[in-house]
Amino acid sequence: MKFHSTKNKQQKVSLRTALLEGLPADNGLYVPETISPLPETFFQELPEMTLPELSFQISRHLLGEVIPASALKELLEKAMNFSVPVVDIKPGISMLELFHGPTLAFKDFGARFMAGLMGYFVQNSSKTLRILVATSGDTGGAVASGFLGTPGIEVIILYPQGKVSPLQEKQLTALGQNITALEVKGTFDDCQAMVKAAFLDPEVQQHLWLSSANSINIGRLVPQSFYYFAGFRQLKAKGKPIVACVPSGNFGNLTAGLWAQKMGLPIAHFIAATNRNDVIPTYLQSGRFEARPSVPTISNAMDVGNPSNFARMDYLFEGVHEKMADAISGYAYGDQQTRETISRIMKEHTYLLDPHAAVGYLAAENYLTKNPNHQVMVLGTAHPAKFLETVSPLVEQELVPPERLARLADEPKESVLMENQYAPFKDWLLSLDKP
Repeated sequence: MKFHSTKNKQQKVSLRTALLEGLPADNGLYVPETISPLPETFFQELPEMTLPELSFQISRHLLGEVIPASALKELLEKAMNFSVPVVDIKPGISMLELFHGPTLAFKDFGARFMAGLMGYFVQNSSKTLRILVATSGDTGGAVASGFLGTPGIEVIILYPQGKVSPLQEKQLTALGQNITALEVKGTFDDCQAMVKAAFLDPEVQQHLWLSSANSINIGRLVPQSFYYFAGFRQLKAKGKPIVACVPSGNFGNLTAGLWAQKMGLPIAHFIAATNRNDVIPTYLQSGRFEARPSVPTISNAMDVGNPSNFARMDYLFEGVHEKMADAISGYAYGDQQTRETISRIMKEHTYLLDPHAAVGYLAAENYLTKNPNHQVMVLGTAHPAKFLETVSPLVEQELVPPERLARLADEPKESVLMENQYAPFKDWLLSLDKP
């Protein structure tokens, strides 16, 4: 399998190049040369497959035989070693819980897969690979955990000061070893712009070996397609058309679902659920994509005003607005609606939503008013305990975070304070290998 930029189909590269470069030189995004349907035998055997088994079949199909089968299987057995349950909340709405991994967020799928893949490719290199990551919440923690202690790789995480939850921040700043956190005086969009600028800077590229673990990297999206198949097989018996409702920020998660659909997974429709940062829902309605500064919300991982993966979505639909609008419905909600939903669903169904899943749940309810015969699978992207300060007052009970999260609370925070400009970030990067 070869990959090329969304801006240039002719310049094809290998998986290793696409993965380790992260971003093409033309500032596009890497996409697979082709995405073909999986064989019918895969879908016949899907109900009996474990998560590592189905992940292996999909990886082999998308990536080819670049990695020996034995190494890929070992990688996936280690990376995909947690459950992906579907929980029915009420008729027509189920939650695909993606937060049972080590950092309690769906980003564990991509981060652990990428760590294994990159570790395989750099194992015989004498140079240090540095991973640049911009995070609005869960990405940084998952990448930090996934890459912690990986030989030959250092991780640099940029996060917006004061705009991630306290426990999320500890997941970025309390691990040490090969993980460094930069606390940026700005927004996620500032962090993302700084990372992109570094990839396009010839001087930085000359001095440092850089890659990315954001969803701009092709390696993140491949494993995010796995759980669509895992969720589908649990809901197929309901006998209804299955709709995937995706709480969305940078839109890598939804893009991976579209790829799963291209591989033959019979998802009937997609719902893009956002907070006030509603660039994509606005585009779906108007046909105009207008990036704008992000607005802080309680569903902070979705606070993205210029979602990178729109480029992949636009490419997939051949730049035709009508095609995308036919495949995806967009909904957006404010913080007050989000809070009310968390409280209401706890009272009515004793199910605890985090602020991101609450946005998805609202979108699912609205979608079903016009499509009552569909089954909506909402992607539960993060454990509610990661948002104790927001969620606890709404459900009138004390929440106890899982032990692997709670133990970080008392760990010391270590971060480097950084202005939200590229120049000081560049200077800091160039200082890394100086004696």
